[in-house]
Amino acid sequence: MVFRQLFDEDSCTYTYLLADALTADAVLIDTVLGHVGGYLSLLQEQGLQLRWVLETHVHADHITGAAALKEHTGARTVTSAAGGAECADLRATDDTVIAFGEELIRVISTPGHTPGCVTYRWRDRVFTGDALLIGGCGRTDFQGGDAATLYDSITQRLFSLPGETLVYPAHDYKGQRVSCIAQERETNPRVANTTREAFVETMAALKLPPPRQIDTALPANEACGRSPELIDLQGV
Repeated sequence: MVFRQLFDEDSCTYTYLLADALTADAVLIDTVLGHVGGYLSLLQEQGLQLRWVLETHVHADHITGAAALKEHTGARTVTSAAGGAECADLRATDDTVIAFGEELIRVISTPGHTPGCVTYRWRDRVFTGDALLIGGCGRTDFQGGDAATLYDSITQRLFSLPGETLVYPAHDYKGQRVSCIAQERETNPRVANTTREAFVETMAALKLPPPRQIDTALPANEACGRSPELIDLQGV
């Protein structure tokens, strides 16, 4: 298998490259528009063919590179059926299976940060988007977020996975790269050993400022990253 974890410093976003080493079919999860040129170079260097561009949700803090990557590679785009991005080639639901080469990715519905959040499970790891972060979780105060729903998604869907399952989130702001279900289940300060009611109270009290790019990122991502003012692909 091929696996790479890539990082955008501006939005602290993790992007993931997965590939079947035998067929060279590849997948990118949670891309960032400004790095499209880098993704294409990496794919070329590794001799990979991009088949799918997956979103864990419609992001509010950066613009996806999905449309640009589709244009340059022919890859198909994926969002949740509940995510609001009707432009996607595949609108996934719970238990949707995405194949690339001989590899399979299974979709787990994990709403709460937004109604359309999904987690992608591949081999021994999960890509949790903003639902479950390392030592935290996504906010629930905009984009249709709901704290009680997020609590259920984390505790009932994700924490029911084997403890050794690796957790790769869409963001980290402290330089952490990976966790596991057992660690988050036991030590995550937002969710571990916390009641649903206490979690809802905690999330309501956060009072966080809106993401810097929300006004441009949301409409662009609802269009899968395609917008007239986003034609400049930074050297692509």
